[in-house]
Amino acid sequence: MNKVGVTELGYIGFDVSDLGAWRDFATQILGMECITDGADVRLRMDYWHQRIVLHEGASDDLRYAGYRLSGPEDFWAMQRQLTALGVRFEVASTAEAEERHVLELLRLEDPAGLPIELFHGPQVDRHAPFHPARAMHGKFVLGASGLGHMIIRERGVEASERFYREALGMRGSIEARMSMAGHKIAPMFMHCNSRGHSVAFGIPGFTKRVQHFMVEADSIDDVGLTYELAKENKVPILMGLGRHQNDNMVSFYMQTPSGFFCEYGWGGTPALEQSEYNPRGDSWGHELLNPSLLG
Repeated sequence: MNKVGVTELGYIGFDVSDLGAWRDFATQILGMECITDGADVRLRMDYWHQRIVLHEGASDDLRYAGYRLSGPEDFWAMQRQLTALGVRFEVASTAEAEERHVLELLRLEDPAGLPIELFHGPQVDRHAPFHPARAMHGKFVLGASGLGHMIIRERGVEASERFYREALGMRGSIEARMSMAGHKIAPMFMHCNSRGHSVAFGIPGFTKRVQHFMVEADSIDDVGLTYELAKENKVPILMGLGRHQNDNMVSFYMQTPSGFFCEYGWGGTPALEQSEYNPRGDSWGHELLNPSLLG
């Protein structure tokens, strides 16, 4: 049986306790377009109907991560692949798929219990161009590389690596061996397209399902503008401007209204074709400005 794999991180959903604060953060700081749909808040970044969905909930945490499959053939093949690997899943109803604005949907969990959704056929609204809620110099980098990446909690790096590699068809490796907050870490970075990574794990010290998610702009001026907006609006900054070694991303990290973080970046280089690792996380910068935010 030929191996099938996901093609991108297509969307994410969060449970948030303060929808108003999140709406302001996503639109006025991040620059996303907001669509209110019933009780949920849907955020646009491109032609897709939605990329991030905010659900009212007390957990202030990741509710699900949606990974795309290329079409119905891979959707069916993925079910056979998961069955062969002994991974439990359920096929969502038509109504549940329509709620996500996709054609078909599978639901499962990764080894740490994080809810995963595998889908094909997202709704794309080319009749309604994306309009950022506040001025941007450029636009978000999405397309075939997906909405960005997440750093997630795991309950054993080997189990998570096996799931994302064997079950979801991703590639990747350890890209850094370094010290962080007194811990020696060797995080695993997994990719499924040209983006440097779509998901990573192996970083200790956080209790939520997600440590941060990253969005990328195609203009470095938008990173600078967002950094200034965050400071002016007293958004807590975890790490100042800097450049990562593994993907060359210039970025900074700020705290979301839910307590986890958002990395806002520019200039990420394509996923590595051959494995290598770095002895430190950054070429320069990313000074830890507010260590108390780490809990």
